[in-house]
Amino acid sequence: MTRLSVEMLAADAPAPITSAGHAQLGIAVLVGIAVIVLLITKFKLHAFLALTIGSLALGAAAGAPLDKAITSFTTGLGSTVAGVGVLIALGAILGKLLADSGGADQIVDTILAKAGGRAMPWAMVLIASVIGLPLFFEVGIVLLIPVVLMVAKRGNYSLMRIGIPALAGLSVMHGLVPPHPGPLVAIDAVKANLGVTLALGILVAIPTVIIAGPLFSKVAARWVDVPAPDRMLPQRASEELERRPGFGATLATVLLPVVLMLAKALVDIVVDDVTDTTQRVFDVVGSPLIALLAAVIVGFFTLGRPAGFTKERLQRTVDQGLLPIAGILLIVGAGGGFKQTLIDSGVGRMILDVSQDWSIPALLLAWLIAVAIRLATGSATVATVSAAGLVAPLAADMSTTHTALLVLAIGAGSLFFSHVNDAGFWLVKEYFGLSVGQTVKTWSVMETIISVVAGGLVLLLSLVV
Repeated sequence: MTRLSVEMLAADAPAPITSAGHAQLGIAVLVGIAVIVLLITKFKLHAFLALTIGSLALGAAAGAPLDKAITSFTTGLGSTVAGVGVLIALGAILGKLLADSGGADQIVDTILAKAGGRAMPWAMVLIASVIGLPLFFEVGIVLLIPVVLMVAKRGNYSLMRIGIPALAGLSVMHGLVPPHPGPLVAIDAVKANLGVTLALGILVAIPTVIIAGPLFSKVAARWVDVPAPDRMLPQRASEELERRPGFGATLATVLLPVVLMLAKALVDIVVDDVTDTTQRVFDVVGSPLIALLAAVIVGFFTLGRPAGFTKERLQRTVDQGLLPIAGILLIVGAGGGFKQTLIDSGVGRMILDVSQDWSIPALLLAWLIAVAIRLATGSATVATVSAAGLVAPLAADMSTTHTALLVLAIGAGSLFFSHVNDAGFWLVKEYFGLSVGQTVKTWSVMETIISVVAGGLVLLLSLVV
């Protein structure tokens, strides 16, 4: 959800809910989540259908008219698919092109040769952290998953040993480090200093990503020992290929969207004039859609041509790249529909109303509010913006460093325990071929570790800075 839409939601929010209303909404949340989990785990229903039924059950339990619940669900599904659907499709095309041309093999072979054995999880977390800096989580997932799956498969590594560090790197950037959009929204809301927040964010992010990534991956690999799913694994290029793209050209193609989006973020920081031509140009070329589309088009020449692909072969590659993602798009979209049903039912507002009476330190309050909204809505962005808006008045009497720490506390809380109402949960589950229980034991626990460790470090820093 964009910042504008969140502000519109806040502006249109109803008056504070009564205690009876709070209780009903709390029960409705539990009912909706219980229905989803039961249908998937007990009745083995497809996640898309379970999310759809769970959203309607939530709306009914919250007392919303059925037609309103349907509208909320379809609106959320549409906005989620509109936001990430095309990105997933473009990423799938780029991934298939990388695989068929032999470019992905070149990257994997080079990584395995340079950073084998115990160094591989650390290499993955470093790569993911760099790539995840300017990106929304879903975009980073799309770019990294092919590499994660192939490194795990070709190097005979546990999928969790490689995947968890990559996911941790992306997630920590998502919540803690500007110029990522989430922290930037919170910085603007509480009027924090960008440079101070960036410096403290990196200070908090480094130990957080080490604990939640390479270190936790050892435990996660013991809890969930699964192979890389063949259905999502790009196959090694045919042995019939006489040549494949060079490592430099392949890496440049993969990093092109990252560079374009990072350039946009830097221009947004440096240029403070929305009418400036430079900023307007980078707003276009640095948008995720254009950046990924550019990478696909460039890939036709830097990957397809060196591999000797004809126009017909390129068209077949695009078709084959799109086939496996239909189910993923529907599941992610349904997760967005469930999230919108939660929001429209007034759950987010309920949490804001209740939390206003909590008498605890500002940094802990900000973390707890973000945690509560994250658990209820599944959206880190909604949690960040809502919590920042609520605690913004508290920043008026804070020092520059404590205002920056307030931003980081909000960001840490917004990552807490991703579960069935989070589109990221379903992305990880489907891409890694996990069950719901396995996703909770790995991805959800990892997110919780990030949130708790980062929140604890923020509180410790507040005592010394």
